[in-house]
Amino acid sequence: MFDILYFCGKINEKKEVGERKGRWTPLPLLIKARGTCGEVYMNLLEKIQILSASAKYDVSCSSSGSMRKNTGNGIGNAYFAGICHSWADDGRCISLLKILFTNICMYNCVYCINRSSNDIPRAIFTPEELAELTINFYRRNYIEGLFLSSAVYKSPDYTMELLLETVRKLREDYHFNGYIHLKAIPGADLNLIKAAGYYVDRMSVNIELPTEKSLKLLAPQKSKTSILVPMSFIGNQIIENNQITKKKEDNKLVKTSKPFVPAGQTTQLIIGATPESDRMILKLSESLYKHFKLKRVYYSAYIPVSQHPNLPAISAPPLLREHRLYQADWLLRFYKFNADELLDDTHPYLDPVLDPKADWALRNLHLFPIEINKADYEMLLRVPGIGVRSAKRIISARRVGPLNYDTLKKIGVVLKRAKYFITCQGKYYGDCHFNAIHIKQHLLPETKDKKSHEQLSMFSMYPEIFSEDSGLQFISMQDVKSVIAGEL
Repeated sequence: MFDILYFCGKINEKKEVGERKGRWTPLPLLIKARGTCGEVYMNLLEKIQILSASAKYDVSCSSSGSMRKNTGNGIGNAYFAGICHSWADDGRCISLLKILFTNICMYNCVYCINRSSNDIPRAIFTPEELAELTINFYRRNYIEGLFLSSAVYKSPDYTMELLLETVRKLREDYHFNGYIHLKAIPGADLNLIKAAGYYVDRMSVNIELPTEKSLKLLAPQKSKTSILVPMSFIGNQIIENNQITKKKEDNKLVKTSKPFVPAGQTTQLIIGATPESDRMILKLSESLYKHFKLKRVYYSAYIPVSQHPNLPAISAPPLLREHRLYQADWLLRFYKFNADELLDDTHPYLDPVLDPKADWALRNLHLFPIEINKADYEMLLRVPGIGVRSAKRIISARRVGPLNYDTLKKIGVVLKRAKYFITCQGKYYGDCHFNAIHIKQHLLPETKDKKSHEQLSMFSMYPEIFSEDSGLQFISMQDVKSVIAGEL
């Protein structure tokens, strides 16, 4: 149970530095929290620190941050808590306030830092607090939008009502017109989700684990149905709303209807907490894109935050695997690949040393080399080193005349990789035999010599000159370094 407490205090009659004698001042808003962690009182800053830290495990928006205090000579401070960076479709970097409404959860998912049995500091906002916090950050130009998620507090419906009230206040009471990404709570009433969808730009329902079996193992209080039903509902509402807006301009519905989740919906998958293969994960993502019209699937390498018999014993998150899945996902969305092409029963996992496109090309070398002046757009996209932009440029340039090797350089083709899979006017430019083993060796030159490379130092190159016993006692090592650094 959480009680909002307001206090008002009077400064001590004894005059302190910087204070006025007898002045009345309101003390900060405090939260009285009774939960598994005992009874605590906290101010708004403490809640921000707790709930922004709890939100960092949700990767459904790209993020980065830094802590940089003002030294006194500059303007402003960089503070990583709660501020993340996301990228718009046009490439703009957008700063978002990334935060949980609460980390008090009724569920006990064994992989989650906020599970009910975990003894951690707990906090909860009120809708008014969070709306005012967002507006204040926005007015100070710290952020351009809000990424709001939440643990499940009391019930899915109760939590969704709190989130709905927060975004309603932002839009209607504060007239906030910035970007809002809201997490829909699985199991919540669909009418609440629908109402929230008209206030926000993007919504997401985290699927978390790839199979129902994994959900039962690590999150037994969740179900496949409670996740897929709101995901399907949001997808259908987006399609329906898009159809309405495409009607003729004189249709009254167009003039009165609000956009529903105009930036689409996303989801998140945890990678490495359960034994599913990369092929199974990619097939799931492919199905989600096809049937639920998802804008993007995010992959989150499992971070071991607790110990449990059902969890894998790993010392570090599988970040390379996460990276390869993002690369393969990109091929599904923009390069017209399908999951069964990239992986099969004999190759259920992505290659850790080769990117998925190069790995596919080497396993299908019978399709190569292709003649750059004759291949169609779809086949050009499958050549390692040729992206969407350069493939379009090749198609356009071929209308003027035949292309040669030098022209491809100017177009922007990464010939370091592409030259092994193409011919230009019948000539092959790969500097090795045309077989998978030799090409792979040339695609990975850095694996041949894994010696560490360091910046050369004159002090290590000539120790006899710069040592303390060199006889040049009148010139110290510190003197030499100061001269080189220009610190005289």
